[in-house]
Amino acid sequence: SDPAAPTPQGPDPAVAEAIDKGNAVVFFDVVLGGGDDDKGGGNPLGRIKMEMYAKDCPKTCENFRQFCTGEFTSSQFNMQPTGYKGSTFHRIIKDFMIQGGDFLNHDGTGKVSIYGPSFADENFLHKHDRPGLLSMANSGPNTNGCQFFLTTAKAGWLDGKHVVFGRVLDADSMLTVRRVEAVPVSGSGGGNRPRMPVRVVQCGEL
Repeated sequence: SDPAAPTPQGPDPAVAEAIDKGNAVVFFDVVLGGGDDDKGGGNPLGRIKMEMYAKDCPKTCENFRQFCTGEFTSSQFNMQPTGYKGSTFHRIIKDFMIQGGDFLNHDGTGKVSIYGPSFADENFLHKHDRPGLLSMANSGPNTNGCQFFLTTAKAGWLDGKHVVFGRVLDADSMLTVRRVEAVPVSGSGGGNRPRMPVRVVQCGEL
């Protein structure tokens, strides 16, 4: 008999389900090491897909989404696309979280948002009750900018202090998070910085 034609691959069911709920899905392609741009090589760690809770945290989600797509521009950045492409995960604490998003200074000191230098805590509807949650890093109440973290364990002491606005979408994505979590770091005295750069070489909206 004739060979069967390959079955066309439809949209990812998990992505489709999230979008059906009115939530946006964004992604990071992450590599370990290499140069400072997307042609710099490095060891691919995988893709992290994230579902954002757009109905519950629309303002926070839109800030993150625009930094994923690169559509945000401002005179501060010479009207060039600005966001997470080329940024790093600069802080990794095993059994807690991986932190990134500082595309200004790449060390945790940079802060900017699509709304200005910072914006207020939107709400604390969602809790840090499991691994794989997407939450805003801050330096105190109402100081959200571009930095975020992904939990790798429950972290209830952060409830009411950091805004949870999304989750890692699927098991493959969580495996990538675990690979990032396993990267050797300099220790707490060195700011828990990875010894090799963990870079977002591509990102966007699905």
